[in-house]
Amino acid sequence: MPNDLFFKVMNTIHHSLLNVSGGRIGWAIGGMPVLKLTTVGRKSGTPQSVLLTIPAQEDGRLVIVASKGGADTHPSWFLNLQQDHHVIVTMKGKDSFSMVARVASGKEHERLWLMITSKHDNYASYQGKTARKIPVVILESS
Repeated sequence: MPNDLFFKVMNTIHHSLLNVSGGRIGWAIGGMPVLKLTTVGRKSGTPQSVLLTIPAQEDGRLVIVASKGGADTHPSWFLNLQQDHHVIVTMKGKDSFSMVARVASGKEHERLWLMITSKHDNYASYQGKTARKIPVVILESS
């Protein structure tokens, strides 16, 4: 299972690819659009950014998954937004904008999880690697 350092290095490489290409490469992965999610660090209090895929969108909401590749711990960005739900989102060709994050639960989680895994089976394989229930996060306009 990849560790936190692996994810940090991959995120740095991804950011570099976006920068070097002038934003022409890196805004889509595996048939999914990519967003840059900026949260406030729960320990540092400083902005923390990560690039994530968007496996689902509906009614102006963006749906992301806190999978961390099936690791047994939640990703840092997810822990950050649990403390402060206000996030900044950047997407290809758009200025950054504010959104509010919330974690889907119950039937909403089930519905979104089925929608996501029916199109992107890698998420189902991540769930198979861990005992934790992988969170589905909904980003809505603030």
